[in-house]
Amino acid sequence: MNLPRRIGLIGAGGGLTVLAAFSGSGAALASPVTHHVWRFTPPFKVKVLGHLPNGQAKVSSSTPTGLPPSAIASVYNLSGLSASSTAGSGEIIAIVDAYHDPNALSDLNTFNAQYGYPALSTCTSLTQSGPCFEQVDPEGQAKANSGWALEESLDIEWAHAEAPGAKIVLVEAASNSNTNLFNAVAYAGSTLGANVVSMSFGGSESSSETSLDADMTHPGTLYTASAGDSGHGAEYPAASPNVVAVGGTTLNGCSGTSCAGFTSETTWSSSGGGISAYEAIPAYQSAYTGPVYGAATIGALTGNQRGIPDVSFDANPSTGVSIYDSTRYDGQSGWFTVGGTSVGAPNWAGILAAGQAAGATALEGDANIYNGGSANLRDITSGTNGTCGTDCTAGPGYDLVTGLGSPINYP
Repeated sequence: MNLPRRIGLIGAGGGLTVLAAFSGSGAALASPVTHHVWRFTPPFKVKVLGHLPNGQAKVSSSTPTGLPPSAIASVYNLSGLSASSTAGSGEIIAIVDAYHDPNALSDLNTFNAQYGYPALSTCTSLTQSGPCFEQVDPEGQAKANSGWALEESLDIEWAHAEAPGAKIVLVEAASNSNTNLFNAVAYAGSTLGANVVSMSFGGSESSSETSLDADMTHPGTLYTASAGDSGHGAEYPAASPNVVAVGGTTLNGCSGTSCAGFTSETTWSSSGGGISAYEAIPAYQSAYTGPVYGAATIGALTGNQRGIPDVSFDANPSTGVSIYDSTRYDGQSGWFTVGGTSVGAPNWAGILAAGQAAGATALEGDANIYNGGSANLRDITSGTNGTCGTDCTAGPGYDLVTGLGSPINYP
């Protein structure tokens, strides 16, 4: 399949973050290379659990240390987060990431066994309905990369947790360039016919980004994207008007593997969010008539540019989720506790798939989210992601930190 070659230029950014910084293969975004190739690398920092005898940060464990699906279910009351659920039945969720994860299915089934979900088998064909798992490399299998493998484990495990009845397809781009990643996004829609495509990657905006928006317009497909983990500021593809952009929150009262003490949800201070420099305000934001924090309308708040994010989800690594990854990251493997807006993109993909399968419409894409979706969203009204006043502050109604809020009681 000959897909168009995409070019552009982008800076640092991404969706996966963790609590403390240390050196590792995913720690920094590669510098732009010749021909203005735009490269994405999640800025990995995992929640540090202690230190090894040699003084190195301990980032993994033999048993889970982060929040399980049951804890997230208790906070958001989402239908899919149960081992006995068939939420998402008949749907296809495509997870687009870069490079190859050699242990994707076995890691997913370790996660399933830990939390009581049935084991998944490899799909017999791309036309088989779920629940099953498929791993595809539309431009040829790439080398493994430990940082992206951890991202892939997060994405497939939590999309599946939200929609256990769906078919999960991991679409591996041949590299982390815009050319390969957006070819993979186009493949997920046009060839796979995915109902939802999750994109946990991002970077600084570029004047060329609007040329990529068309890759996220396949009829019948919804797209989710993480808003970034660097605080106030817009990133792409979250800035695209064709995606549901997901910001980040903190689950106050949750700790370790439990949310029994949950009290409230507030802004995560590193959540991405802001005003796009290149994308005009989309129709669904212009038409929104609900409350807007700091202005009469979203257009007045953003100067008629695209506002980011649309919605939010748990992202603070201190209230991070559990994932299992056997590909050694920073020399370690096993159970990791992970935060970042990378958590939100696959979870929202699973939520949307569950909603589609159930015939629910309230949160099915931006048009519905902005037109009456508030009954299924928890408005996040406190916290900041910077020091820029209103634009960096969450408040009642739509804001540029958490959007319209986090999912609740859906579908």
